[in-house]
Amino acid sequence: MIEAVVFDVGRVLYQWRLGALIEKLTDDPAELDHVLSEVITEEWHFQHDAGRPLAEMVPERIAAFPHRERFLTAYAERFNETIPGPIPGSLEIVRDIHDAGVPLYAITNFGAEFWAAFRPTAPIFDLFRDIVVSGEEKLVKPDPAIYALAARRFGHEPEAMLFIDDNLANVEGARACGWHAHHFQDAATLRAEFVERGLLAT
Repeated sequence: MIEAVVFDVGRVLYQWRLGALIEKLTDDPAELDHVLSEVITEEWHFQHDAGRPLAEMVPERIAAFPHRERFLTAYAERFNETIPGPIPGSLEIVRDIHDAGVPLYAITNFGAEFWAAFRPTAPIFDLFRDIVVSGEEKLVKPDPAIYALAARRFGHEPEAMLFIDDNLANVEGARACGWHAHHFQDAATLRAEFVERGLLAT
């Protein structure tokens, strides 16, 4: 029986796209492509999710790409602009699950500094009992250690929790640790699973 629901944040509850910011900074398609494919990539950004401070990452990257300094400065200072808004329907599901009395938690791959800037803009997280942030813990999904940490913090056995993530590797990682997991595609499909599991009424 599911006792608690655990959400991912990016691309489950909120849209996230580096290009949403970078597109505001250039009208040159070639420049945009270069910045997103070679300079400010998701792979490079993931270092911050894993706990590396921006004070190390950004100057190092500027040294490697000095002609892209303005983009890197914007990345560090305007990260919230990479989060255009909620995923349609997802926050409504969160509210409905909360209203149904099901404890809510989250595990997110999110840099600590960026989370500190984003969290105050998203009052939906006031409904969550605890949130494990990768950058704060220096552990990232799908490392089994982050699921073990979350289970200890949340106070529920893995088999009593349903984890939702858009990344299949993270879903499979949770399942390998004994969690129930849903590979997120859209809010309607997720709501249908909650109804099927008896967590929400039709």
